[in-house]
Amino acid sequence: MAKYFEVTVTVQHEVDGGKGGTKIKKVKENYLVDAMTVTEAEARVVKEFEDAGIQLDYEVTSAKESKILQVIK
Repeated sequence: MAKYFEVTVTVQHEVDGGKGGTKIKKVKENYLVDAMTVTEAEARVVKEFEDAGIQLDYEVTSAKESKILQVIK
């Protein structure tokens, strides 16, 4: 049976801060990951970001087992 994990990633975006400056805005993004362990779920998210060529500063800030039983496609 598949296990799903909810992984939260905090991504830092540069935004216009007014007066010609910029500031950093932190945005939390949530991902549902099919994995056997928390460690595998975190690794899959990092690999997905690397494979997509994402150049933003990001950090996996939490990962927990989901109560979702099944994803129906």
